[in-house]
Amino acid sequence: MNPKTWAWVTSLCLALAAVTTPSDAQPSSPAPQSEKIFRYSFPVAETGFDPAQISDLYSAILLANLLDAPYEYDYLARPAKVKPNLAEAMPEVSSDFRTFTFRLKKGIYFTDDPAFNGKKREATAADFVYSYKRYYDPKNKSPRYSSLAEEGILGLEELRKKAEATGKFDYDTEVEGLKALDRYTVQVKLKETRPRFVLTLADPGVLGLVAREVVEKYGEHIMEHPVGTGPFILQEWKRSSKITLVRNPSYREKLYEAEPPADDAEAQKIYAQMKGRKLPMVDKVVVTIIDQQQPRWLSFLNNEQDFMERLQENFALQAVPNNKLAPNLAKRGIQVAQTPLSDITMFYFNMNHPVVGGYTPEKVALRRALALAVNSDEEVRLARRNQAMVANSFVMPNTMSFDPKFRSEMGTFDRARAIALLDMYGYVDRDGDGWRDLPDGKPLVLEYDTLGTEDYRERDELMKKNFDAIGVKISYRIGKWPEQLRASRSGKLMMWGYGLSAGSPNSGSVLELAYGPSAGQQNHSRFKNAKFDALYEKQAIMPDGPERDAVIRDAVRILVAYMPIKLRVHRIGTDLMQPWLVGYKRHPFAREFWSYVDIDTARLPH
Repeated sequence: MNPKTWAWVTSLCLALAAVTTPSDAQPSSPAPQSEKIFRYSFPVAETGFDPAQISDLYSAILLANLLDAPYEYDYLARPAKVKPNLAEAMPEVSSDFRTFTFRLKKGIYFTDDPAFNGKKREATAADFVYSYKRYYDPKNKSPRYSSLAEEGILGLEELRKKAEATGKFDYDTEVEGLKALDRYTVQVKLKETRPRFVLTLADPGVLGLVAREVVEKYGEHIMEHPVGTGPFILQEWKRSSKITLVRNPSYREKLYEAEPPADDAEAQKIYAQMKGRKLPMVDKVVVTIIDQQQPRWLSFLNNEQDFMERLQENFALQAVPNNKLAPNLAKRGIQVAQTPLSDITMFYFNMNHPVVGGYTPEKVALRRALALAVNSDEEVRLARRNQAMVANSFVMPNTMSFDPKFRSEMGTFDRARAIALLDMYGYVDRDGDGWRDLPDGKPLVLEYDTLGTEDYRERDELMKKNFDAIGVKISYRIGKWPEQLRASRSGKLMMWGYGLSAGSPNSGSVLELAYGPSAGQQNHSRFKNAKFDALYEKQAIMPDGPERDAVIRDAVRILVAYMPIKLRVHRIGTDLMQPWLVGYKRHPFAREFWSYVDIDTARLPH
């Protein structure tokens, strides 16, 4: 056993020993508190607080609780349902789904900030127009630009091209497709039919309103100064360490209202308990960054965290054996909730890389062979402790087109076929060192960028074992996620693994991962295929239904054939709550759940 593996096993044994502490052991108790503090941790660091510049999940969660979008998801409704938030009502939509008009509520104010010179600053239609335009400003280098540009708002692309030529984006130029008709009314006109455009308006991590004065005051430091109309404000930020949010003292009167399904007893119980209460219910949220699994898990066991979001798989057998809460945890009153996540994990091949990229038969054969060599069932069973399911399609659970019966080569493990493909296309061991070489005789060595945490190490060991079995050498490069993200967008990585969470029930948006014009943004692999791009554009303007589902499946089959991205799993979220955390229920898309939970201070340990 090599030293790295031994270190990992030792770490895991220590973690297991900690988990199996007798149930009558007394964890440390938090100090009695007069205010309601919701404490939990992120496993990955945030990047900042500017919606136009971030693309990671954890920064989006923070922004979703600081900013407001025109619409939001009903917290308890299933399937997911959009309802008004800043907007007075659902938008007026033209019959061709190209014009959307909505009116913002009066009397909603941004939190106080020096940028407003001591005056109360009301949120208006102009703020929505400005916030949307920021994604088109080349200076912001927004990773979400390509996604929003697909909506095709009339005139914005021309405004961007002018900025690229002049070096300055003109925010004061009115465009046909994005207008403030009056102080509170917004009108959006699109080039093409967009039946699901309202979903874009329901993500505060993307279209949460920001004020122009704030952006201009803080300039390059805007990532550090979130100012919104949301339920919380930023009190303290220690980058990659600790984030503290407190209740927005000027937050509007917003009461707990929801439409829980009649057949969902848990949702009905939560609603009966919470209906009519003023939001938010907690006074403070403290988020700590704990990127190692064992300290994160022990922090929850020691009552230092109220919530364990997405339990790490390493502890699943001890916390939820056979997917049932362990007796020692149940005795403490800890609660568990398990839900299939609307997400996907994968690794990509850089299509411009001389080793794994390209579209010629031998390059396609290499990628397909490597994909067939990956045993995703083994990953689910061993590394993920059955807290996931094998992914066969890019379409995620809980989205409109998801078909749990769909099967493809994306989810197939077939070592014999992998070996046959490599042999057939000349990837053989030419120098007798035991490893396959490229058809031209040069060494075949895969370089895979990854993280150094326990969970990644375990999955990487399984992948290495799979590739060793077919005679392909793989080398791992350990780094930090933010740096890897930047390098990936620049096209500097050969292979990289990451996950993606759906922001809405729109099944087709995930296909942007391979959409040619999004290369270097959402399309990390830099895959380009005219037929795929045409199918992607076609499904975007189609109404939901079987015909659109068929187009999405055709697009997925192209990705299966060329294999620029190898899908791995859809994860299952196992969330643990301390007995004093009240009202939590995972929503597949809404990130702003902090407003909807409460701390029962009477149940806190003393």
